[in-house]
Amino acid sequence: MEFKVLAEKLGLEEEEFIELAELFINSGFSDTGILQSAVERRDFQKAIRSAHTIKGASGNLGFTDIYEIAKAVEKRLRENSMDGVAEAAETIKEKIRVLSEALNERNGDA
Repeated sequence: MEFKVLAEKLGLEEEEFIELAELFINSGFSDTGILQSAVERRDFQKAIRSAHTIKGASGNLGFTDIYEIAKAVEKRLRENSMDGVAEAAETIKEKIRVLSEALNERNGDA
């Protein structure tokens, strides 16, 4: 993953971007857990808030694949449908996991 390129697009130093990405990973795992739990309980409002949070944070950092999924999830939830939302939440979680692994490799932790 080209963290330097993403950082430059945002006008940040690479290390600043890495710090933000690490925060996103931590909150992203939490937010997807909240989303999954809300879907299980069919709590549309909580699910919408979680999807919206993931969408905003991923969009701000340029993680467009996660952003697009979260955007579609939020839209579906606002239409009072949970069709495919659990699967999408799992996909988001997996993409965050891949991002985390890329950061770990960059930092020499892998």
